[in-house]
Amino acid sequence: MESLYFNPGCALSLYKPEMEQRILDTLNERYAKVKIHNICCHHDPQLPGGGKIINVCAGCDRRFRKLYAGISTVSLWETLESMPSFAFPDYRGAVMTIQDPCPVRDRPAVHQAVRNLLLKMNITIQEPRQHSEKTVCCGDVFYPKLPVEKIYEFMRRRAGEMPCEEVVVYCVSCIKAMHIGGKRPRYLIDLLFGESTDPQEYRSAEWHRQLDDYIAEH
Repeated sequence: MESLYFNPGCALSLYKPEMEQRILDTLNERYAKVKIHNICCHHDPQLPGGGKIINVCAGCDRRFRKLYAGISTVSLWETLESMPSFAFPDYRGAVMTIQDPCPVRDRPAVHQAVRNLLLKMNITIQEPRQHSEKTVCCGDVFYPKLPVEKIYEFMRRRAGEMPCEEVVVYCVSCIKAMHIGGKRPRYLIDLLFGESTDPQEYRSAEWHRQLDDYIAEH
């Protein structure tokens, strides 16, 4: 069996660093022997002989998969969805919509796993018009190519296309974008582990400064 590694990614590590160990413990207890891997996807993963990286971040999944030879990836969502013993919380039919992040636009297995997880948590899904393979970016991808106010306009427009007040996201930057757009983001990790979602620092320039600092250090 190939070696398995869990990479939480820079965004989750900044958002809720305590979640790294909680997820790693869950994987080791309920799935398989998994090691932590904290090298940023912008750098060589330094895994001799390859291996499979379990990712939270859609951007990490794409970079590890496409930039480095011998590395395969699987999303945390697909991994958790396959666990028969995971203790899913019950949200009693709460109606939510989904913002699929653009880096996994070409990953239908990820889209389906996310929706299966929501159904297992008794969440009623109301899809936006453009979702899954046809999803529209939340707007964060345009930083710093466009002026910040233009980016915020895009975020507000995308959030306005969401048919529900509560928007399930599985990208930390999408938390910021949906908050700026006036919606209530519900991060999938938080839903799975029964926690609330806090936008924290959502100003694009400051958020990306934090990301850049993490990338440089890891």
